[in-house]
Amino acid sequence: MSSRTSIAALLLAGATLLTGCGAGEAGVAADREAAPATAVPVEVVLPERGDIYAHYVATATIASDRDAAVVARAGGEVVELLVEEGDSVAPGQVLARLDGARLRLEMLATRASLDQMRGEYERYVDLHRRGLVSASMFDGLKYDLEALEASYRLKRLSYEYSTIRAPIGGVVSAREVKPGQHLAVNDVAFRVTDTRELIAHLRIPQSELAKFAVGHSASLTVDAMPERAFDARIVRISPTIDTSNGTFRATVSIDNAAGDLAPGMFARFTIAYEQHDDVLLIPGEALVAEDGETVVYVVADGAVARRHVETGISAGGRVEIVDGLSIDDAVVVVGQSGLRDGSKVVASIEDSGADSGEDSRKDAGNSDRHIG
Repeated sequence: MSSRTSIAALLLAGATLLTGCGAGEAGVAADREAAPATAVPVEVVLPERGDIYAHYVATATIASDRDAAVVARAGGEVVELLVEEGDSVAPGQVLARLDGARLRLEMLATRASLDQMRGEYERYVDLHRRGLVSASMFDGLKYDLEALEASYRLKRLSYEYSTIRAPIGGVVSAREVKPGQHLAVNDVAFRVTDTRELIAHLRIPQSELAKFAVGHSASLTVDAMPERAFDARIVRISPTIDTSNGTFRATVSIDNAAGDLAPGMFARFTIAYEQHDDVLLIPGEALVAEDGETVVYVVADGAVARRHVETGISAGGRVEIVDGLSIDDAVVVVGQSGLRDGSKVVASIEDSGADSGEDSRKDAGNSDRHIG
């Protein structure tokens, strides 16, 4: 074999080898392109139907709308105390007595003068009828009698004031006097509070004014009993705005017939100002903000579809869906942050914790169930 022939054979063999290597690399690249994208594990929930409320939360101190300071209307020494703090009293019940001996004597003296004047007046009635007494004299006697009657009524009232009575029914919330203490007129002796119905004044921003109306229901909790919720309702709304803080005042009434609450307690109020019944609800964490839109990802056939949704009320971690979803759509709640429309997923359903009562939906709590 000549040298030229040997060189040609070597060149041919090298070209064949290079051709074979290029074909192999192209095959690997093609295999990589053909390989499917890795499926992303996600968790989904099924929407549910239910009622949802829009709430406003505020804090205030509970007070009583019927709270009266019992003052002494007559001066005197306290000779008898008949009630103590915490006692229930009725309107007009005697709470204490003052030494009214002087007032009683003044009343009796005035009554004696009145009886004397009445007898004299009755004698002059007959004389006036017969024309034996001038009209001016008779009229003067009549006016003196009326003035003495008024004076007697005042003396009797002062004597009655030596007995201190409850102006309203309720509970004695404070006793400010001691036996033997001298009271002057208008000194505070007791305080009586009616705790059967309590109130609270809530300060609401004026921007929220349109959301509230008389009759709206509310609930409240207090630190003394954090596990309990008490019912309340809005009974009146002030028509004026407090210019110092830009709020208006809503007065809430609290039924306290059981006596569990007390004036002075600090309470947290939740007011339901709007209610939507039998609407489609999903967890709030399912929502994603993308490109100025609110979207969710729905799983179907092993992939996700991006859905633009219109939302309504949000409360308690749930969101009302007005448009964009149906009751059978499986919505991604975990793992949606990296998804795109059409992404492949492996979905397991999450227990939504719903208590809608529909037996047909209870399987949604099985974490072993797979979708798509």
